[in-house]
Amino acid sequence: MRVGVIVNLTRKKEIDDQFRELAEMGMSSCQIVCWERSLLTRETAEKVKASADRHGAEPTAFWCGWEGPRVWDFYDGQETLGLVPEAFRFQRLAMLSEGSEFAQWLGVRDLVTHVGFVPENPCDPRYHGVIAALRHLAGICRERGQRFLFETGQETPVTLRRAIQDIGLDNVGVNLDPANLLMYGKGNPVDALWVLGEYVMGIHGKDGCYPTDGHFLGDEKPLGEGMVDYPLLIRRLKEIGYQGDITIEREIEGERQRKDILTAKELLEKLIAAG
Repeated sequence: MRVGVIVNLTRKKEIDDQFRELAEMGMSSCQIVCWERSLLTRETAEKVKASADRHGAEPTAFWCGWEGPRVWDFYDGQETLGLVPEAFRFQRLAMLSEGSEFAQWLGVRDLVTHVGFVPENPCDPRYHGVIAALRHLAGICRERGQRFLFETGQETPVTLRRAIQDIGLDNVGVNLDPANLLMYGKGNPVDALWVLGEYVMGIHGKDGCYPTDGHFLGDEKPLGEGMVDYPLLIRRLKEIGYQGDITIEREIEGERQRKDILTAKELLEKLIAAG
């Protein structure tokens, strides 16, 4: 397992500066994240590839956002996040399809996103609409030799496994974000591996806590300071034969972000190296 870091594709930051910093931190893998549809062009992809090559970095996945409102809580989040809200589903599906093409230009196999609060009740009419949309998107990815990965958090592990089974394609899996499972109150990430282990194709290195309010997510924490049991998580990943990367995500900015990323890298590498 290698340890990498998130690289954000945005007009606010020079992509080459981010790859330079990645190299300075001693890392060689990353996930590319983008929420700006106007950047999903072949020209941008070529620029990213050139910068990654220049700094010895390998993008392992493209994390594609979507347009429209997004509120990261338990109330408005139900109506604004991912492909679940019908009002935004079509335009977001179109952007994710463009994201699959962008990933192809990058030479990246995995397309990742948050699908939203997938209904736990499979008889809920919204559930069938989401599954149909995801089957369409996963089919597009399959034609391009790609995998589609759910970013964990907004659905329970059992709901997520059911959705993967109901989509019914062999290129659908999970990008496990251990902190998200806690912060959304959806499950313990180590226990989740018993449900999702065979589908885990990517990992975020992030930490956090369970919610203490019925309206708002739990807090994100520096890796090692939250409630994710990373020693046990890494041991369990080894037991199930996971050999992919762990990509550090720290959702703050500035010098504290860099410090926390370096601390997380050191901790993860020690755990991976342990017998």
